[in-house]
Amino acid sequence: MSKPAQTQSKQKFGVYMKKYWQLYAMLFLPLLYLLIFKYVPMVYVQIAFKKYSLMGSIWTQPLAKNHGFEYFIKAFQNNDFRYALKNTLTLNLLDLIFGFPAPIIFALILNELCFVRYKKVVQTIAYMPHFLSWVIIYSLALQLLAPNAGLVNMVIQNLGGEAIPFLNDEAHWVGSYIGFGIWQNFGWGSIVYLAAIAGINPELYEAASVDGAGRFRKIWHITLPGIKPTIVVLLIMSLGNILGGGFDRPFAFQNNLVMRVADVIATFVYRVGIKGLQFSLTTAVGLFQSVVGVFFLLMANWISRKLGERGIW
Repeated sequence: MSKPAQTQSKQKFGVYMKKYWQLYAMLFLPLLYLLIFKYVPMVYVQIAFKKYSLMGSIWTQPLAKNHGFEYFIKAFQNNDFRYALKNTLTLNLLDLIFGFPAPIIFALILNELCFVRYKKVVQTIAYMPHFLSWVIIYSLALQLLAPNAGLVNMVIQNLGGEAIPFLNDEAHWVGSYIGFGIWQNFGWGSIVYLAAIAGINPELYEAASVDGAGRFRKIWHITLPGIKPTIVVLLIMSLGNILGGGFDRPFAFQNNLVMRVADVIATFVYRVGIKGLQFSLTTAVGLFQSVVGVFFLLMANWISRKLGERGIW
C-alpha cells in the first residue's frame, strides 16, 4: 500500500473512532469482566494435569501420571461420574426435545391473540416463573406433588387413586424435573421469537389472506420460515450446552432416593471437588465437559451451514 493510501486510511480510522468512541468505551467494562472472570481462570486448567495440592504454588505442582492424563482416566473409571455423565446427557436431551419447542409454540400462540390487554396479561404471567429461584420452585413442587399433602396427590386420592411419589421415584422424578424446567423458561424464552415475528413484513400476511390462506397456513408458510434463522441459532447454542446445564436446578430437585437419575456433572463436581477436595479430578471433568461442549457447538454450526442455514459465525 502506498504512503498516501496509508495516510488516508489512518485519517478515516481516526474520524471513525472520533465519531463512535463512546460505543467502544462502553465495551471496556464487559471486556474487562471477560478477561478477569473468563480468560484469567483458564490458567488453572493445568490443575487437571497435575497432582494438585492447596499447599504450594500451582506452577511447582508435579505432573500427574500417564503424561498428565491420570485424572481423566480416573474420572471414566469412577462409577459416579459415569452415572452423572449419562444423566447429564439424558436430562439435557429431554430438555432439548420437550423444552426447546415450548417457547416457539407459545410465541406463535401469543402472536395470534388479537385482544392486546389479554395478551399482555398472559405474557406477564408466563414471564414471572423465570424470576423465581429454583429453591422457591422446588418448594412449590413440594406443595403440589408431595406424596401425602401435595395438592395433586390429594386430588388423585379423592378420585380413588393412589398417591404418586413424583419427587421420590426415579421414573416420575425425571418427568417432574423436565416439566418444571419448561414451566420456568418457556415464557421468557418466547421473547426472542416474538421479536423475530415482529420483524416479519405484515404485507406477507395480507397477501396470504387475499389468496385465501387460513391461520395455520400463514404460520407454516410465513411465520415459521421468518423465524427459522433465530430458531437455528438458538438450537446451535443449545446443542453446545448439551453437557452443560446449571447447578441450581438439579441440586434443588435431587434427593437420596433419586440420586441414580438426578446426579449430573455439576453436582458431581460440587460433591467430589468442593466437598471432597479432589480438585484435579473435578478440573479434569470440567475440562472434558467444556471440550465436548465446544465440539457439539462447532458440529451443529457446521451442519447448519452445510444445510444452507445461517450459523452463529
